[in-house]
Amino acid sequence: MSFSNDVKTELIRQYAKSRHCQLAELAGMLALEGRVTDGLLIFDTENTGLQEKYRILIKKAFALNAETVLERGESMRILSTLKWKADGTTGTVEGLLVQQTCCKRAFIRGAFLAAGSISDPEKSYHFEIVCRTMAQAGQLQGLMRDFEAEARIVERKGHYVVYLKEGSQIVDMLNVMEAYVSLMNLENVRILKEMRNSVNRKVNCETANINKTVGAAVRQIEDIRRIQAVRGLDSLPEPLREVAQLRLEYPEATLVELGAYLDPPVGKSGVNHRLHRISELADEL
Repeated sequence: MSFSNDVKTELIRQYAKSRHCQLAELAGMLALEGRVTDGLLIFDTENTGLQEKYRILIKKAFALNAETVLERGESMRILSTLKWKADGTTGTVEGLLVQQTCCKRAFIRGAFLAAGSISDPEKSYHFEIVCRTMAQAGQLQGLMRDFEAEARIVERKGHYVVYLKEGSQIVDMLNVMEAYVSLMNLENVRILKEMRNSVNRKVNCETANINKTVGAAVRQIEDIRRIQAVRGLDSLPEPLREVAQLRLEYPEATLVELGAYLDPPVGKSGVNHRLHRISELADEL
């Protein structure tokens, strides 16, 4: 089962206690997956769990049996209560229904259940809800922004997609919809990914440092060999000769380690200065 299905399964099992939140969630579901044909309200979805939730919400909020197609009078009663604003066979709900924070949460939850998805967080971070009209997308974007989620809208194949791309904002949205188990699962994935990225950065940094050290040591040895071949190391001042001999003896040693071998010991900058002077003498040759 995908992560998106896991989130929906968790949300399907939740039922708001207050009627106004039940109405808001029902409105979100119907706006994106319902339609009105010849005055009859129809909820189309292939998700059997969501079909069951729709029937239970209708029963809880209106004491109606939605096992069969609702009658015209029942449909009109529901649409009137939901403040339905028709746009062809689809529609939006008026702001009065989603004024309270809890109702905004419920509406977003219903919209996501009807037409939302989340990518596998192991691969990428992407949350979206596909709306039928720009009016629906604009309303949903506004509700999400009320929770400080910077939702964006893009048109795709005649639909309007409200989406989030930041992992932290998707975590916040799961919190808004009250999908707490999925939230914790996503946070665990984010922590592991951040740890892996941190380890990779450190390994890459260490590798770069090692390559830099090895490259410098190779150049230093080449300089020393050049001087040795042309003039001999005895031609060097004693401080330079000591460092040159140690570099030949310990080709993989760091500057700090070379300095520790000297008597008396010399710091990293002192060793670097002597090797730099050897390099200048080699260039002169």
